[in-house]
Amino acid sequence: MISVLMLTYNREKLVSRAIESILKQTYSDFEFVIVDNGSSDRSGEIAEEYAKKDDRIKVIHREKGTISAGRNTALDAAKGEYIAFIDDDDFVEFDYLEFLHNLITENNADISICGATGRAFNEKKIMTAEEALIELMWRKKYTMGFPAKLIHHSLIEKEAFPNEVRFDDIAVMYKILANSSITAYHGLLKYNVCRHDNNNSAWTTDHGLLNGKILDEYLNSYKARTEILSKQFPGSAKTFRYFEWSFMISMVEKINRLKLTDCQKQLEYMTAVLARNRDEFLNCSEILNFETEWMEQYVWRQDYELMQ
Repeated sequence: MISVLMLTYNREKLVSRAIESILKQTYSDFEFVIVDNGSSDRSGEIAEEYAKKDDRIKVIHREKGTISAGRNTALDAAKGEYIAFIDDDDFVEFDYLEFLHNLITENNADISICGATGRAFNEKKIMTAEEALIELMWRKKYTMGFPAKLIHHSLIEKEAFPNEVRFDDIAVMYKILANSSITAYHGLLKYNVCRHDNNNSAWTTDHGLLNGKILDEYLNSYKARTEILSKQFPGSAKTFRYFEWSFMISMVEKINRLKLTDCQKQLEYMTAVLARNRDEFLNCSEILNFETEWMEQYVWRQDYELMQ
């Protein structure tokens, strides 16, 4: 019924915890596909040791590649009707799969989402695709990451992970939600995220790690997201544009405040876009007070200085 997918790379000190948290699940009708993405430590060997003890585990070894390439390898091997994810440095509660599966079946949903570390609430929402997308973009209840979600296999088959990108979640998750009919959310904590310096998304909590290459990938993905979703859901086009500009002003503030010299080209681009769309952005019903303040501080002032 469920394929649990995990990519591992040089996590020999943490991967056992992740594996054992899946093997202890109250819901037992699953296969566990582990892809060793070219580890130079014992991560792959540890996975093989568990596979010898539990035939639900399938270990695939491949040469080192991107996270997207590794996930595509796992997805190609997955046979379950639904797909769940776990990162090799995280762990889940014992009823993670049962909880997500019950949300699916009880609400006739294509996708279910539970709470994760930092985003856990005793709140339920049954959402259309459009509603789920807008909730996603607020990033308060859940994020674009693949863990903490159970997804019908057919939705992911339509949107395989792009091999050339580093952050596949921002390029793919919105497309999956957009193609769903019902998304069921219950924010109880079932997924435990472990933050550390080697996380792929470490820059989101330590903004000093932000660089031009990372920012370019986000800006390109968000621009494509706005264009695609505005065509698919024209009634929410203004909201989708707001979220793209909201990301930009937050990055403009961080680059200026932290004096990130590697992001000057991106800073000029974002400032120009925000200046060009200033009136529409400031009149968005969603705009937050601090965003208005940042526009005045970082965009208006720069426009004024350029005119002098």
